[in-house]
Amino acid sequence: MTVTAAWYLILAAVLFTIGGAGLLLRRNALVMFMCIELMLNSVNLTFVAAGRALGNLDGQLAVLFVMVVAAAEVTVGLAIIVMVFRKRSTASVDGLSGMRG
Repeated sequence: MTVTAAWYLILAAVLFTIGGAGLLLRRNALVMFMCIELMLNSVNLTFVAAGRALGNLDGQLAVLFVMVVAAAEVTVGLAIIVMVFRKRSTASVDGLSGMRG
């Protein structure tokens, strides 16, 4: 039995669905952040599987750009989460709507 690109695309869809559900259902900022990373990784898997199925390196190049954006997101996002946690002593996003000004 060989693993085709369809198996990778199904796995990527499942991972993206889990990440999306976690993003919508959880209220902890760190968990939501991990769900976004899971969704980005599922997109990376889709790019690589499509590139392999088409026989070119465009998928790997797209993954490189997505990883650069994800690294920048991690840097900025974790800094914001740490500052909010220091100020509020919680990582819940429910109370963040009151932070204005």
